[in-house]
Amino acid sequence: MVRRYYDLPSLTALAVFEASARHLSFKLAASELNVTPGAVSRQIKAIEEEIGVPLFVRLGSGVMLTSAGEDVYAVLASGFSKASEVVRTVKSGDRSKNVTVACSDAFASMWLIPRMPGFWTRYPAIAVDHLISDNSRDYRRAEVDLRIRYGSGFWPDESTELLFNDVIYPVCGPEFAQVHRDATAESLPELPLLHVNWVDPEWPDWDEVLRRAGVPHGAPRGRRFGKFFVTLQAAQADQGVAVGWHRLVRQLVKEGKLVRITDLEIPAPGGYYLTWNDNRTLSPAAELFLTWLTEISADERAT
Repeated sequence: MVRRYYDLPSLTALAVFEASARHLSFKLAASELNVTPGAVSRQIKAIEEEIGVPLFVRLGSGVMLTSAGEDVYAVLASGFSKASEVVRTVKSGDRSKNVTVACSDAFASMWLIPRMPGFWTRYPAIAVDHLISDNSRDYRRAEVDLRIRYGSGFWPDESTELLFNDVIYPVCGPEFAQVHRDATAESLPELPLLHVNWVDPEWPDWDEVLRRAGVPHGAPRGRRFGKFFVTLQAAQADQGVAVGWHRLVRQLVKEGKLVRITDLEIPAPGGYYLTWNDNRTLSPAAELFLTWLTEISADERAT
């Protein structure tokens, strides 16, 4: 048998592994690749046998990467992204006037999109595409030039620029606040709390907020929602108390649609960062967007 030049598993198997690692699910990888979950499982098993180490830990609810799997995925994701970028450039020609920006649904709807007219006015020839996802693994997709992320500021193979920090406080509807006007930080666990099922664990939930504030509590109860914006709509409808990020909710507070309840306020454990791939040269359009965003974020920090 002729030895493979790069001594790697087959490209088909590597593509199956990359999709499985990106989704942390053989089932979702199979759906993306239009094959059966069994076929995915066989390809992963073949790679693991060829290289001699496990790449995944099989769990009842899905799979998790081993440390070796994380290393292989990081290299493959970067390589596939570069290859995809070159192919897209060849197919579509000059993309110097296009930029794709990824961020969460909450940040897009409540901060970025309301400010985008300022960019369009200044740079009408630049086309901005938005990849809106609460799953940060989607930010590795090849078409993404810039990412706006909440967290610690440290991500592998990413250059980062701090946009601004934030503070967290409880918010609710005006009528709810009136009914519970005697509420204190210590009594918050007794109120109906509105929870967000964050996909990204960087975003703190009620349990972490109460713990950081030093408020004794058991397992926080209440209603759960899949989107932060929907959670805030429930809060505006006087259905309970939501965790509010000042940068995202202050306009709603200013308009009186939400009000702060109790004096609880804590610094957010993370910040909002603009990031981009260390191994990828930004297009002129991406450079312009980066400059514009850092300018308006400087104004944001001053308020």
